[in-house]
Amino acid sequence: MRPNGLAIRAIRTAQKMSLRELEEHTGLNRGYLSRMERGRIRESADELVRKVANALDVIPEAITHKEKT
Repeated sequence: MRPNGLAIRAIRTAQKMSLRELEEHTGLNRGYLSRMERGRIRESADELVRKVANALDVIPEAITHKEKT
């Protein structure tokens, strides 16, 4: 999946969740999450995107780029 960093950051900040809190909820490294939000992670394992989506209480499609057909 291609994570949409801008969407992840927007949802996280709208929920007043810190990056540290997202780290705690997902079990993912804060540095990795930061790179994901900044668009430095172009492809991520589906499982990792689902962890972020679950922590933000959104569907994975809300935080990923649409696949080109």
